[in-house]
Amino acid sequence: MLADLLLVVHFSIAGFIVLGLILVWIGALAHWSWVRSPWFRTLHLAAIVFVAAEALLGATCPLTLWEDLLRGGARPESFVGRWLQRLLYINAPEWVFTTLYGVWVALTLVTLRWVPPRRSAVQER
Repeated sequence: MLADLLLVVHFSIAGFIVLGLILVWIGALAHWSWVRSPWFRTLHLAAIVFVAAEALLGATCPLTLWEDLLRGGARPESFVGRWLQRLLYINAPEWVFTTLYGVWVALTLVTLRWVPPRRSAVQER
């Protein structure tokens, strides 16, 4: 049960990283002020930079390690690689995922420039 709870947390973080950026793009076009929140944007950037750094360094995510321990053993695939394989039948080498993480970091940084965070709606005037 604890491993399943950890899995839900891990999926939530992955969803935050992917959907967060997409929602910023949509929100910028729709003029949603919350997508310019410095807290949201900093947390989002930190999350994807952490994931990309892990991949570049060849480190296993602590959440993946903990889930594996709770399930009884380590596995060689990354969290994203493992679950994409299970859910979408995508079987790719780890370098593909590492490259995708790097591209997502680059897109996040470009988006920070395109849709800069603002402390309040007053600054948008």
